[in-house]
Amino acid sequence: MTIVHLRRAATSLVLDARGPGLPRVAHWGADLGPLAADDLTALVAATVPPVVPSSFDAPTVLSLLPEASAGWSGRPGLAGHRAGTAWSTAFRLDALDVTNEPDGTARVAVTASDPDAALTLTVEVELDPAGLVLLRHRLRNDGDTPYELRELTGVLPVPAVATELLDLTGRWCRERSPQRHPWPMGAWVREGRHGRTGHDATLLLVAGTAGFGFRHGEVWAVHTAWSGDHVTFAERRPTGEATLGGGELLGSGEITLGPGESYATPLLYAAHSTAGLDGLSDALHAHLRARPGHPRTARPVTLNVWEAVYFDHDLDRLRALADHAAAVGVERFVLDDGWFVGRRHDRAGLGDWYVDETVWPGGLQPLIDHVRGHGMQFGLWVEPEMVNPDSDLFRARPEWVLAVPGRLPPPWRHQQVLDLANPGAYAYVLGRLDALLRDHDGIAYLKWDHNRDLTEAGHAGRPGVHAQTAAAYRLLDELRARHPGLEIESCSSGGARVDLEILRRTDRVWASDCNDALERLAIQRWTGLLLPPELVGSHVGPDRSHTTHRVHDLGFRAATALFGHFGVEWDIGSASAADRVELAAWVALHKRLRPLLHAGRVVRVDHPDPAVWAHGVVAADHTHAVYAVARVATSVAQVPGALRLPGLDPARRYAVRPTAGVPEPAVLELTEPGWLPGVTLPGAVLASVGLHLPALHPEQTLLLEVDAVD
Repeated sequence: MTIVHLRRAATSLVLDARGPGLPRVAHWGADLGPLAADDLTALVAATVPPVVPSSFDAPTVLSLLPEASAGWSGRPGLAGHRAGTAWSTAFRLDALDVTNEPDGTARVAVTASDPDAALTLTVEVELDPAGLVLLRHRLRNDGDTPYELRELTGVLPVPAVATELLDLTGRWCRERSPQRHPWPMGAWVREGRHGRTGHDATLLLVAGTAGFGFRHGEVWAVHTAWSGDHVTFAERRPTGEATLGGGELLGSGEITLGPGESYATPLLYAAHSTAGLDGLSDALHAHLRARPGHPRTARPVTLNVWEAVYFDHDLDRLRALADHAAAVGVERFVLDDGWFVGRRHDRAGLGDWYVDETVWPGGLQPLIDHVRGHGMQFGLWVEPEMVNPDSDLFRARPEWVLAVPGRLPPPWRHQQVLDLANPGAYAYVLGRLDALLRDHDGIAYLKWDHNRDLTEAGHAGRPGVHAQTAAAYRLLDELRARHPGLEIESCSSGGARVDLEILRRTDRVWASDCNDALERLAIQRWTGLLLPPELVGSHVGPDRSHTTHRVHDLGFRAATALFGHFGVEWDIGSASAADRVELAAWVALHKRLRPLLHAGRVVRVDHPDPAVWAHGVVAADHTHAVYAVARVATSVAQVPGALRLPGLDPARRYAVRPTAGVPEPAVLELTEPGWLPGVTLPGAVLASVGLHLPALHPEQTLLLEVDAVD
């Protein structure tokens, strides 16, 4: 039919859609500029490899859906069968539609069919104004018999210059740990079989040129946007092709398409950058901030009571905590686990979403009114997808649990998973949440938790993770439709449900149950590859972390939390008066910097000293910036190398000074660097030469504020 060239921001996507088969991607990467039709034809020809000995007689075509019928011998794009037949496809292009949307998005819709297999495939490709590619497949069964689908994944090619891979792994309280290695021949496959995104999920799978970093190198990355079982992979073939892809992991018999039925893959997000990892974040953050549902109001400073009271709920104590919270500047007060029937510990009560009158004889409204009387919002913890066997709900409806017939899955935190694909269970949970919000005046926020994996998650005798994930999305969507303005946090044992599909219906994520500031520096740095700061809950914990037992001073804890959706997870009623005064100063600083932190461009520094971590946020108009320099360990060198400040306008002059209004970090030096207490220099000098750092003690952070002066 034609060759399609899409251009947005710094990215070009070229599709060879001349048929007769599915379109192939001739280029996904740097912007190629305007190309005439002859140039596009020549470009496509230039990307066709030679035919070599011991290979197919024609070049292999790697289309948007790799097929064996086109000579592809790598991971299949489609796997399925019709009672053992129609196991291989040869789709032929039927229609191609290219549109430009009012928001600046370029959209391509491809329709193809295979009459022999009785299947129709629709491929949807978007290139958004930030240069982000979104890819989705839809498969329809046109036959008279069922078609069992095993796999349907999106795939994009990557050029041979990408020789290294970076992805993320982790565990509870240690999410988003990077791992990096050369990209060898074969497949690097990251599967998540948790029934949720997972603590070990790679938010991005990145391929790049040798030695790429935050600020340098050419990189390509994909994100599989799905909150259930999923796969993300990188594959390099001896035949020369290299691909990135991802999709949903389906259980045996989980998706069987009846006649006329369809299945749609999760969205595969794909980003490219010639400016390192920060360039990927630029595109992803811009995309998220442009969404109609992205939070538009200032992100309220939040206090969550969990680490202050745990299950020990007492109205007078919580009122006093709310008084202290208001005094330091908190704007949202969240009552965590323990408010509902039977919930005196974590072994009972889940599913019985009624206020426990033995603990709350007057209900929750007195606390809600007290909190709102201080001008704060009120939030409430829930875990709607779960049930304890020791609960009235389970005793009445044991058949509502996701399980295989005849046995329960292994318990996890003394709980099981409600089968939301069961209409009765779904209606019960929706009804209880709806009633809680209707019957209480002033619940503005739900902290929505999900504290276990889905194991042996059976629905009606079949694997049930897909149906459960789709039902959870419907539940969130319906609840928000009934209660406009309600905000929801995605918490899942901390950071085990962080993906772009759950964020279509939630307002922030809880990055980790670990509030240790040293651990959080890494967790937030790598979570920030995908998400902008305003979507990442980041709280100041107590001086001794309850998950690591490390002890940090308040300045280090607060400076770490500053670069996110700021909050407090600490019994500040037991804190010293001096600590509360200092905390109030940090809250005030965050509020002053919040317009910058939650709208500016995130930058990270590739510092040669591994003990020095630095990052910052620069205003879109380059007039204002704030940087954090953290010493995470002692250094081999007595004096680390100078810190270069990225992201500024090289032609403008900037005044640089330590941020005022909060205590200075602890240092070990006889004299301070020569530029202190401040200096004015061109942005080009700050980016190329930089500033020598104070000799910070380990686990201390220096904040630098930068303002344009001309």
